[in-house]
Amino acid sequence: VYMIYVKFQKTFDSENDSFRLEFLLVPVSGLSFLENHSSTPLEILWTFSIYLESVAILPQLFMISKTGEAETITTHYLFFLGLYRALYIANWVWRYHTENFYDQIAIVSGVVQTIFYCDFFYLYVTK
Repeated sequence: VYMIYVKFQKTFDSENDSFRLEFLLVPVSGLSFLENHSSTPLEILWTFSIYLESVAILPQLFMISKTGEAETITTHYLFFLGLYRALYIANWVWRYHTENFYDQIAIVSGVVQTIFYCDFFYLYVTK
């Protein structure tokens, strides 16, 4: 946060970066209190981080779709984040078959995140 708002403040594009973060933070906060494994503070914080990670790409997708362009390094970075998510899904399948373990919160959040990355992959290929 320091790097974004202090050190690299001049690179911040306030005209195009107009996504309202409260549209992500408020629902994710509420959901992490309502749907978690146990009501301990660490479990709620873990659940919050999992839910937030699943929608964290939305501001970037919003900006790319609004401007119609992105820097090459940004698009490659997002592409490899999506590839990481695809490999993560393969890990879930492997763990389920070898350990008979699955975490419903992580799987649902990962599927939501993968759907958003599919939208990015569409923008990546077409633009």
